[in-house]
Amino acid sequence: MGLAVLDMSMSLDGFVSGPNDDDPDNPGGDGFTLHDWAFTPEGAIRESGPAGELMGQIFAAGAVVSGRRTAEHADHWGGVHHGDDVRAFVLSHRPAPPSVADYPLITYVSDGIESAMAQAKAAAGDRNVHVIGAYTAQRALEAGLLDEIQLHIVPVLFGGGRRLIDVLPSRVQLEVIRVIDTPEATHVRYRVRR
Repeated sequence: MGLAVLDMSMSLDGFVSGPNDDDPDNPGGDGFTLHDWAFTPEGAIRESGPAGELMGQIFAAGAVVSGRRTAEHADHWGGVHHGDDVRAFVLSHRPAPPSVADYPLITYVSDGIESAMAQAKAAAGDRNVHVIGAYTAQRALEAGLLDEIQLHIVPVLFGGGRRLIDVLPSRVQLEVIRVIDTPEATHVRYRVRR
């Protein structure tokens, strides 16, 4: 069985979005640049170098678990997160909007992170589960459901916005298993100690 891997880009001061990120027409907030490491200046996904390798690992995942905010700000990725066979499970307290009916790979899960992760792991088979979103990250950490965390730390200070982690009920110990340093970001992968 694959691993559950949280994968997030963040500013050096711990924000995964900038100020004024509440509007879906302003995804990521004002001046959002946290994903620039993954794209060419023309907007294509990098296919070579360290960024290409990291994006390849992300796209190799067999399922996605995301928070509602992340999914809706990305317009549900047009119904396909990163592959025609990759299902996305959206953690939410409310029913899915009607538009999601057009996206058979997107499933809203209202009975908690444990259910969302179990469904994703079943769908992923031997591949990893790609976990994204600040709310989802906190719930998965609290429930002890993450195996690894991969952070792409971008050399910028936002000074405000949405933090990756606000409050956890207890300490979570991590072990560094890989560091890749590039001019655009420092990519650190951690194993969650149990």
